[in-house]
Amino acid sequence: MSDAGHEAKGGEARQIAWREDAMATHFANVVNVQGTREQVDLFFGTNRTWNVSMPGDVVVDLSNRIILTPLAAKRLHAVLGGVLSEYESRHGRLDVEA
Repeated sequence: MSDAGHEAKGGEARQIAWREDAMATHFANVVNVQGTREQVDLFFGTNRTWNVSMPGDVVVDLSNRIILTPLAAKRLHAVLGGVLSEYESRHGRLDVEA
């Protein structure tokens, strides 16, 4: 996310202080999303199935659930779209169907 200033109603620029002392880092290679009128839920996990082409269930260990307001989800959508566009311009198109 950007650490650029944010303009307040009075016109003065406000800075955002990103505090990371309580931050945790988790890996995820699976994501699922569901939503209601009041919130958007993001579920993150790790696929534990060695070969997904084999018969049987796919096992995903869920590790995190993030609950966003619809406005925060819209902002995430815009920021994430920009980051992925920049990634693809540098490294090539990502094929989600593969």
